Amino acid sequence: MKNMIKNSLVTLVMAISFAVPVLAGSEDVVVEDAWSRASIGMSRPGAAYMTIRNTGDEAIILTGLRTDLAMMPEIHQTSTNAEGVSSMAPAGEIKIAAGGEVALEPGGLHAMLMRLQRPMTEGESFLLNLVFSDGSEVMIEVPILGIAARGPEG
Repeated sequence: MKNMIKNSLVTLVMAISFAVPVLAGSEDVVVEDAWSRASIGMSRPGAAYMTIRNTGDEAIILTGLRTDLAMMPEIHQTSTNAEGVSSMAPAGEIKIAAGGEVALEPGGLHAMLMRLQRPMTEGESFLLNLVFSDGSEVMIEVPILGIAARGPEG
């Protein structure tokens, strides 16, 4: 019975976070389909994924991330060279055109969560602030899915 209640609460929290992911911040920024995978302990970095849309009339610039889950959250870019070797590096500032969007997804741009302060546990969630060049921030709740999840639906 206890597990059934816990599973029902997890399902409810995840449904709410997918439906209304933006909790505060700029009215021109819409964040959709935020998700992350469970971690194996805290020794390896975590990652978070989402789509960030700019519904405004001017470009916006994503300059950073903040979360109490990780001491070093950064936007990283995965790239693959001609020999098929993949590597990751900090992406720096991300410009999102007026009416445009940027996808943070596996194998591309993503939120890298380095120096985890606690394990990323399936069924839990964490708050992530997106920081923009105009000083505004958007806070989202990111659900933590299973370690093998491939998208926001699990």
